Order: sequence, then C-alpha cells, then structure tokens
Amino acid sequence: MNQNQNKPAWMDDELVRSIPQTKLNFLGKMFQDTQGKTIGKSPKEMMTILMPMMARAKQENLSFTPQEMTACIAAIKKHSSEEERKQIDNVMNKIK
Repeated sequence: MNQNQNKPAWMDDELVRSIPQTKLNFLGKMFQDTQGKTIGKSPKEMMTILMPMMARAKQENLSFTPQEMTACIAAIKKHSSEEERKQIDNVMNKIK
C-alpha cells in the first residue's frame, strides 16, 4: 500500500525498487508534465518538450542507466491504461 496517496502506483512497483527515489520523483514529474502534450507531435516537436527536462536532470545531477529507464518505462506502462500505454509507445518510437 502507498504511504503517500499522491505517489503514483508505479513508483512502488518491484521493477523500480532499486532505483533511488529522487530519480523516480523526477521521472514522475516529467511524465505528469508531458501527459497529453506529445500526442500527434513530430519527433522534432517532442524534442522541444523533452530537451528542457533533460537539461533539468543534468542540473540536478541525475542520470539514468539504460536499465533504469527500461525498468521505469515498464513499471509506468504496467500501471497505465491502454490509451496511456499507446501514448508511451508512440513517444518511445518517435525518439528512437
């Protein structure tokens, strides 16, 4: 059970248990801030949304290993609706 009712369920998922809470909080805010903003965007438009977030992560001395990103995305998708999963897949396909 969540100790903090405002914390998304994916942050308590076993897939991300070994990732520091500061990184999870950052990703949670990033996903919250971009929710719905990437629908129908071109890769170039999406980069204008994502670049400031990546700069903020750098300012906060946060870096993510590929394994951490994979685990976080899997956990988020696991706790998302079908529509949200489609949006996540769409974003991931565009940024590859």
